[in-house]
Amino acid sequence: MLWSLAALLVSYGVGSLPLGGRLVALLSGQSPAATSAHNLGVENLLRFVGVPAALGSFLLDAAKGAASLALFAGSPWAALGVYAGHLYPLPRWRGEVPRGRGNGVLLGVLAGVWAYAGVPFWLTLLPLAVYGVLLVGSGYVALATTAGLVALPLVAVAAPAGYLPALLGLVLLGVWRHKVGLTRILDGTEAKLGDPPPVRGVDPRVVYAAFMIHPLTLEDVWQPRSLRWLRPLSRRGLLPEVLIRMSLRWLRPQVRGDLRGVTLADGRELRVMLIGGPMLPDQIRRYPDEALRMATQGARLAYELGAEAFGLGAFWSTVGDKGLAVQRAVPQLPVTNGGAYTAGTVRAALPGLLERFAASGRVSRATAAVVGANGVVAFGVARTVAPEVARLILIGRDAERLARSARTLARKYPQTEFVTTTDVARAREAELIFTATSDPGPVLYAEHVRPGAWMFDLGRPADAHEGVRAVPGVQLIPGGVVRPPGAMRSSLNLHFGDGLVPACLAETMIMTASRAFERRSLGEGTREADIAFYVAEGARLGFEVVTGPPFLPAPTLLEAV
Repeated sequence: MLWSLAALLVSYGVGSLPLGGRLVALLSGQSPAATSAHNLGVENLLRFVGVPAALGSFLLDAAKGAASLALFAGSPWAALGVYAGHLYPLPRWRGEVPRGRGNGVLLGVLAGVWAYAGVPFWLTLLPLAVYGVLLVGSGYVALATTAGLVALPLVAVAAPAGYLPALLGLVLLGVWRHKVGLTRILDGTEAKLGDPPPVRGVDPRVVYAAFMIHPLTLEDVWQPRSLRWLRPLSRRGLLPEVLIRMSLRWLRPQVRGDLRGVTLADGRELRVMLIGGPMLPDQIRRYPDEALRMATQGARLAYELGAEAFGLGAFWSTVGDKGLAVQRAVPQLPVTNGGAYTAGTVRAALPGLLERFAASGRVSRATAAVVGANGVVAFGVARTVAPEVARLILIGRDAERLARSARTLARKYPQTEFVTTTDVARAREAELIFTATSDPGPVLYAEHVRPGAWMFDLGRPADAHEGVRAVPGVQLIPGGVVRPPGAMRSSLNLHFGDGLVPACLAETMIMTASRAFERRSLGEGTREADIAFYVAEGARLGFEVVTGPPFLPAPTLLEAV
């Protein structure tokens, strides 16, 4: 018993040693953190550092596995300990990054089992054969490694007594380590062996961005392919809602999909990783500290995966003082909440919206309302609309802030009358309604909208209740919808229509493509110059603001952003 415990603990310490990382630093002249990619492995070292470092690191890892078995005469607990120490080292060494898949250590363990436990050589080759067949057949290292691990307990058939429990523990540890990779395979976002990784600045013809999304409803949680099998359990009550909600708050963000096929006007390709943070809208608002932690984790993941910029979508855009805290936590990656271009889409759509009023001679007498005017996006909309109407009603929750906003606008547009109110029913006075709130449910109902009004709804989820459509003559327009250039394909259904994205995502794409990172939208305000920039730069790159008529159908409850 004491021998097994000593084998487990000492081998764990051997496995924790960052020998491969130190060799990489020595050969490359950089720190491990500077030369390592997310989920560092031999395949990534081959890409980023070269053959000598990759081969040397792999052999050192194998040496750790073989040495542990030699030190404890082939003890199975030494095998478990060295593998656990390599995957989850304590303490974390300075400059250390998440380690690779541990295949080098496993090879050393198999060599030690053959040399010191009396297992036939052909039997120790069986897990390697399974690994090789799956790697050649699928191209996925995570799948091949997991399959090899599952075959590993067969070695216990010819091993001394007591081997099976330790090898089963090793298998469980390895499968847990590879769960994210297996999930990405199911979701179609895992790179195959030999695929070029997204790396900042390596290929000038390809631009990489990342965007963080969240489910709007519990039903939307099951949209990724890796989670669809849980939908029937949820619907039948076998997965209690309280348990699901509790779990969502503590899961880590993952890449859930991507956008491809976006070809910019200058010929470059733009790709976007869709990073899913699983918290629901009401949870993001109710637990701001946890939401900030998750958004920060998403930004760090985006950086590790090679993104050049990171966008916060829907309710994520409200987290951490509208992205400021996320940017402070991950200063090496530009972060934006998308507010400037969202407001800019209104500017682009406004001429078409006002044509109807101009034709009837009502432009100079038109009254408009902006709902959610305390927010950064809605205030940008108010600033755009103000010079075009006779009267503008600013509706929000904070009367004092509304008054300050009205005074700011009145100084610039003295010809317009400004009204501030916290009563959403005042929207009924307006012929044009612009709404952009961060509420998780509808804020405008049929009784709040006058017959014949036009409503430009920028809310995600929609601010307008479905009953608004029944008001005679009302035109309900989903705002902030953009068509990127090229033939965009999405591995997730964003529910904005084929080839369409929300304006906050489009801002992330435009900012990244132009490398205008100083134009990122953060905090409470949007600058007039930035709104104008995104409208002009988006048009130059080939982005098209979608306006009606004919208008798009209202977004469904299964929106991804």
